Amino acid sequence: MFQPRYVKHSHLLIRHAEKLIRYRRDRLSEATIAELRTQIEKVRAAMKRRDRRGTHEESERLDALLNAHTPPHKDAVWRENVEVILVAVVVAVGIRSYFIQPFKIPTGSMQPTLNGIIGHPTSEPAPNIFKQVVDFVWYGRNYINVVSRTENTVENVSSRKFLFFFTFSRIECDHQSFTVYAPPEILRQDFQVYPGNTYRPGQVIARGAVDTGDQVFVDKFSYNFIHPHGGDVFVFRTNHILGIREDPEAGAPYYIKRLVGTPGDVLRIDSPTLYVNGAPAQNFGIRRVMAARGSYRGYSQGQAFLANSHQTYTIPAHGYFAMGDNSYNSYDSRYWGPVPEENVVGRGLFVYWPFGWHWGLIR
Repeated sequence: MFQPRYVKHSHLLIRHAEKLIRYRRDRLSEATIAELRTQIEKVRAAMKRRDRRGTHEESERLDALLNAHTPPHKDAVWRENVEVILVAVVVAVGIRSYFIQPFKIPTGSMQPTLNGIIGHPTSEPAPNIFKQVVDFVWYGRNYINVVSRTENTVENVSSRKFLFFFTFSRIECDHQSFTVYAPPEILRQDFQVYPGNTYRPGQVIARGAVDTGDQVFVDKFSYNFIHPHGGDVFVFRTNHILGIREDPEAGAPYYIKRLVGTPGDVLRIDSPTLYVNGAPAQNFGIRRVMAARGSYRGYSQGQAFLANSHQTYTIPAHGYFAMGDNSYNSYDSRYWGPVPEENVVGRGLFVYWPFGWHWGLIR
């Protein structure tokens, strides 16, 4: 570790030369092998004398010999580029599988802590291209403008996936079809685009802005060593949870919620307060929701679980109780019960895009 760089380089050249002799002994002449061995000894002798300049010169001669007797690889540039790409892909897949996974917030159940996809309908035209670029970088906002060119009736609004991460909608009418960068739910909820709607020529079908959901990194590593804590924002799979329908193509969706109760905890909701084991919850994130200040409204009671201020629920072993910070608009454990331990993916760690108010560590 403490050797000079020129010495390390010379040792490396010697190893390559000895490897070449071993691998190509049957193809190299006796004279070539003798020449290589002689040059190897000259490099070693220069290093032994601690002759920096001499070592450098003899190493260059050995390097020239190696290049002269090493057969060129066919399509070497392509091979190297493909190798680099494959290594990068393997590293990325490894990181995603075991350490950090990107995740997109799809709904508004965690607002205002984390934003889902939000539509902003307007009658105004889109701003100039410079402001559109700034809005996209800062807010993750893109602008849509769908105008009917003829008499149209909407027949279907379906989802289209691109690269498994970007969601588009296909608005299919009886005379035209449109592809829009917004999920079908947002077109229905915020832009009132439904099958059966009829539009005249020149009439706007959907116009305005769509803010993409916050993009977060999920820490998949730490839960291998520590148990999830109350108050964590965590991601989990919803397979085998009654009441949550699986997508025929993508499978069970991933949800992101706040973990408000761990195994053995006794929960009760007396709006806006969440009680854990008989006392108001003390975690920062939960207390912020309970304060009901700003855009936070506190915790609302559920249906199947915690349906009134007197009902309690004891979380079973290997289960976690998940609730959205936007409690009044969140489909969570109050409806379908605890999240099984094996469904937990990891802890929400960092909002990496867009670069708005939410950028940074998740609390």
